[in-house]
Amino acid sequence: MCDVLIAEDEPTILETLSFLLGRAGWSVASVTDGAAVLDMVRRTRPGMLVLDVMLPGRSGLDILRSLRTDPEQADMPVLILTARGQSHDRQLALDLKADGFISKPFANDDVVDEVQRLLGQRAARIAASG
Repeated sequence: MCDVLIAEDEPTILETLSFLLGRAGWSVASVTDGAAVLDMVRRTRPGMLVLDVMLPGRSGLDILRSLRTDPEQADMPVLILTARGQSHDRQLALDLKADGFISKPFANDDVVDEVQRLLGQRAARIAASG
């Protein structure tokens, strides 16, 4: 299990995210191909997913749609991170039940803060149900 799975195909962005989140204390795994994301989710059982929209092999929004229909993964927090930051793109992600949305280019602190918020909410839900 890892704390955060990053699905991002741009090497520089992936390296930056891995560094930032690792430095903040979370264990991080990554995947660069959209077709492999769901398998990686099942194998690593992450606490949350940072998901790029434009991935090779399968779009991030299609992956999000699949996650939300899978009873074992439906409540996993998903942060959409995309260069497609128009209001239409944000609304589509939110309609698919994304938990957060950050446009590229992003501020490093914004990503760390949002991951902290989403993992904190997940931990509170788990504590309340257990």
